[in-house]
Amino acid sequence: QVQLVESGGGSVQAGGSLRLSCAASGSTSVIHGLGWYRQAGEKQRELVAAMSSGGLSNYADSVEGRFTISRDNRKNTVDLQMDSLKPEDTAVYYCRAGRYHGGTLSGGYWGQGIQVTVSS
Repeated sequence: QVQLVESGGGSVQAGGSLRLSCAASGSTSVIHGLGWYRQAGEKQRELVAAMSSGGLSNYADSVEGRFTISRDNRKNTVDLQMDSLKPEDTAVYYCRAGRYHGGTLSGGYWGQGIQVTVSS
Protein backbone atom coordinates (compact mmCIF):
# COMPACT_ATOMS: atom_id res chain seq x y z
CA GLN A 1 0.00 0.00 0.00
CA VAL A 2 1.02 3.56 -0.73
CA GLN A 3 -0.32 6.59 1.09
CA LEU A 4 -0.30 10.00 -0.57
CA VAL A 5 -0.75 13.24 1.35
CA GLU A 6 -1.19 16.53 -0.47
CA SER A 7 -0.51 20.01 0.90
CA GLY A 8 -0.28 23.59 -0.30
CA GLY A 9 -3.70 24.30 -1.75
CA GLY A 10 -5.72 27.40 -1.03
CA SER A 11 -7.17 30.52 -2.61
CA VAL A 12 -5.41 33.01 -4.85
CA GLN A 13 -6.32 35.76 -7.26
CA ALA A 14 -5.95 35.30 -10.99
CA GLY A 15 -2.36 35.71 -12.07
CA GLY A 16 -1.03 34.45 -8.77
CA SER A 17 0.91 31.32 -7.89
CA LEU A 18 0.51 28.28 -5.68
CA ARG A 19 2.70 25.27 -5.04
CA LEU A 20 1.23 21.85 -4.31
CA SER A 21 3.25 19.13 -2.64
CA CYS A 22 2.57 15.42 -2.29
CA ALA A 23 4.44 13.03 -0.02
CA ALA A 24 4.27 9.28 -0.55
CA SER A 25 4.76 6.74 2.19
CA GLY A 26 4.36 3.01 2.61
CA SER A 27 5.48 0.66 -0.16
CA THR A 28 7.19 3.43 -2.12
CA SER A 29 9.50 1.03 -3.92
CA VAL A 30 6.62 0.14 -6.25
CA ILE A 31 6.10 3.75 -7.34
CA HIS A 32 6.88 4.37 -11.00
CA GLY A 33 4.98 7.47 -12.05
CA LEU A 34 3.79 10.38 -9.95
CA GLY A 35 1.50 13.15 -11.01
CA TRP A 36 -1.42 15.45 -10.48
CA TYR A 37 -5.01 15.29 -11.66
CA ARG A 38 -7.85 17.70 -11.03
CA GLN A 39 -11.62 17.66 -10.95
CA ALA A 40 -13.77 20.75 -11.24
CA GLY A 41 -17.29 20.28 -9.93
CA GLU A 42 -19.11 17.55 -11.85
CA LYS A 43 -16.59 17.47 -14.66
CA GLN A 44 -14.47 14.42 -15.35
CA ARG A 45 -11.20 14.15 -13.49
CA GLU A 46 -8.37 15.13 -15.83
CA LEU A 47 -4.62 14.84 -16.00
CA VAL A 48 -2.71 18.01 -15.12
CA ALA A 49 0.87 16.75 -15.18
CA ALA A 50 2.72 13.49 -14.70
CA MET A 51 6.33 12.42 -14.41
CA SER A 52 8.06 9.07 -14.64
CA SER A 53 10.77 7.92 -12.27
CA GLY A 54 13.26 8.65 -15.04
CA GLY A 55 12.17 12.25 -15.43
CA LEU A 56 9.86 12.04 -18.45
CA SER A 57 6.99 14.49 -18.04
CA ASN A 58 3.74 15.39 -19.70
CA TYR A 59 1.36 18.30 -19.22
CA ALA A 60 -2.21 19.03 -20.16
CA ASP A 61 -2.38 21.58 -22.97
CA SER A 62 -4.31 23.94 -20.71
CA VAL A 63 -1.44 24.23 -18.22
CA GLU A 64 1.59 23.88 -20.50
CA GLY A 65 3.99 26.76 -19.87
CA ARG A 66 2.29 27.78 -16.61
CA PHE A 67 2.67 24.71 -14.41
CA THR A 68 5.83 22.79 -13.60
CA ILE A 69 6.00 19.32 -12.12
CA SER A 70 9.02 18.11 -10.18
CA ARG A 71 9.78 15.07 -8.08
CA ASP A 72 12.37 13.88 -5.64
CA ASN A 73 12.76 10.12 -5.97
CA ARG A 74 14.79 9.87 -2.80
CA LYS A 75 12.18 11.67 -0.69
CA ASN A 76 9.23 10.21 -2.64
CA THR A 77 7.67 13.59 -3.18
CA VAL A 78 6.15 15.32 -6.18
CA ASP A 79 5.42 19.03 -6.42
CA LEU A 80 3.36 21.12 -8.79
CA GLN A 81 4.34 24.76 -9.18
CA MET A 82 1.37 26.65 -10.58
CA ASP A 83 1.98 30.12 -11.99
CA SER A 84 -0.24 32.56 -13.88
CA LEU A 85 -3.28 30.90 -12.38
CA LYS A 86 -6.66 31.38 -14.03
CA PRO A 87 -10.17 31.02 -12.63
CA GLU A 88 -10.60 27.93 -14.80
CA ASP A 89 -7.81 26.26 -12.80
CA THR A 90 -10.18 26.11 -9.84
CA ALA A 91 -10.62 22.46 -8.90
CA VAL A 92 -9.80 19.76 -6.41
CA TYR A 93 -6.29 18.56 -7.18
CA TYR A 94 -5.34 14.95 -6.59
CA CYS A 95 -1.92 13.41 -6.31
CA ARG A 96 -1.57 10.03 -7.98
CA ALA A 97 1.05 7.31 -7.94
CA GLY A 98 0.86 4.72 -10.66
CA ARG A 99 2.38 3.33 -13.83
CA TYR A 100 3.61 6.01 -16.22
CA HIS A 101 2.83 5.17 -19.83
CA GLY A 102 2.14 7.36 -22.82
CA GLY A 103 2.26 10.50 -20.74
CA THR A 104 -0.44 9.45 -18.29
CA LEU A 105 -0.76 7.37 -15.16
CA SER A 106 -2.75 4.20 -14.69
CA GLY A 107 -3.66 2.10 -11.70
CA GLY A 108 -1.96 2.83 -8.43
CA TYR A 109 -3.07 5.13 -5.66
CA TRP A 110 -4.77 8.49 -5.09
CA GLY A 111 -4.41 11.18 -2.47
CA GLN A 112 -7.44 12.63 -0.72
CA GLY A 113 -7.48 15.78 -2.83
CA ILE A 114 -6.83 19.42 -2.07
CA GLN A 115 -8.84 22.47 -3.08
CA VAL A 116 -7.40 25.20 -5.30
CA THR A 117 -9.57 28.26 -5.86
CA VAL A 118 -8.63 31.06 -8.25
CA SER A 119 -10.73 34.20 -8.15
CA SER A 120 -11.00 36.75 -10.93
